[in-house]
Amino acid sequence: METDASQLIKQRQIFFAELHPYPDQAQAAADLLLGIEGIISASAESQLLLNVRYNVMQISLEQIETGLVEIGFHLSSRLLPALKRALYYYTEETQRANNGCPRGETNCTKKIFVVRYAHRDHRLQDQRPEHWRKYF
Repeated sequence: METDASQLIKQRQIFFAELHPYPDQAQAAADLLLGIEGIISASAESQLLLNVRYNVMQISLEQIETGLVEIGFHLSSRLLPALKRALYYYTEETQRANNGCPRGETNCTKKIFVVRYAHRDHRLQDQRPEHWRKYF
């Protein structure tokens, strides 16, 4: 059964939790997601709402959100977003399986960590004073 290419492009909204040390989570997540394979667009509609378009055969909403949570973003746990999230996870995995894409074939989480690591300030890693760093 062939699937139309337009059915493989998904547009979803990701809601973030209100209580977080960094209030503009949506824009930070959009900046991280733009370099990921399969992500077509990611834009912040507000500080807590992210609009994302992606190809479901390359990446799923579950993989995107799992990667964001592992980095430290907090997703909304309200009832409606949680129900939508569960429904999208199920339907996308079913669609991927029907089109021959087995679960877990993407490296989305690794790419998100690589992008996060590249943007991180590495000067603050060593806690020792400057004169102690040359000693083992």
